Amino acid sequence: MRQLLFGFAFVAAAAVVVDTQSVPAPNSQPNPYNSGQTWGQLPAGRPYGNTSAVHVDSQGVVWVADKCAGATCTGRTEDPVLAFDSTGRFVRSFGTGLFVFPHGIFVDADGNVWITDGQGAEGKGHQVFKFSRDGKLLLTLGTRGVAGATETTFNQPSDVVVAPNGDIFVADGHGGESNARIVKFSRDGKFLKTWGRKGAGPGDFDIPHALAFDSQGRLFVGDRGNSRIQIFNQEGTFLAEWRQFGRPSGIFIDRNDTIYVTDSESNPNRNPEYQRGLRVGSAKDGSVSAFVPIVSENPNATAGGPEGIAADASGNIYGAETGGRDIKKYVKR
Repeated sequence: MRQLLFGFAFVAAAAVVVDTQSVPAPNSQPNPYNSGQTWGQLPAGRPYGNTSAVHVDSQGVVWVADKCAGATCTGRTEDPVLAFDSTGRFVRSFGTGLFVFPHGIFVDADGNVWITDGQGAEGKGHQVFKFSRDGKLLLTLGTRGVAGATETTFNQPSDVVVAPNGDIFVADGHGGESNARIVKFSRDGKFLKTWGRKGAGPGDFDIPHALAFDSQGRLFVGDRGNSRIQIFNQEGTFLAEWRQFGRPSGIFIDRNDTIYVTDSESNPNRNPEYQRGLRVGSAKDGSVSAFVPIVSENPNATAGGPEGIAADASGNIYGAETGGRDIKKYVKR
């Protein structure tokens, strides 16, 4: 039996319960951050491209995947994967010639860099790549250039995350005629299971756009088209639904279970109670403690501000902007 309380849905298996009497109104939380500033010392002559992927690893290295300094990697020779130290100094880049549309990024406990290729063109795309931190290709999931819904194909995979035991989870789909599912693999890339379909019920998805694990090993899915986060165990059992973080494009959960969510799509015509911005809270109880509004010249626009999100050990936020073609750093006051 499910309960729906002020936008929080739970099943009996969920251990998280929020005191709904103390839940503040959307967009009302304090903003403890300075305005976002362009960040990262790119090589001379190399701008950011359309950028939706950023991750801070356990060593404080900031990893960015953009679309080869353009709107797509097709026909371009720039490396899409960029690494910076904590000061913003450029460290290395790699990945040229492999991608069409780099979209999601994750760095696992061993320092390996995982990236999804969310479109297909010219015989490439619809894959997930695992690299060593120096750029050696270690593993590829999916069939190069083939869109599908089988055990060996994806259709516009949006994000990837790796569990502590090495199991791999892919958010497969980006709306339209693409997929709407989560696909689970073993650490060596063997297909294990899949769950989800296009829809709005528990366990259904409409653009599963972002993935993250909390310290309990629960899988958080940014179900963007449904304006909610869904929480599952690693076998795909639905545990909870959270709507208080807006329309999630990106999710990052740190080692203390602080959750960072970017909402780049809410507007007066779509999820109207919520304003676009960055929300910070607790993955333990679902509370939202901070809201960083994204100021837009056109509040009716379909998107704006960061789509990807990550945070460092000091709580500073890094936002990857698609339309803005930038990485913005939000420093705590």
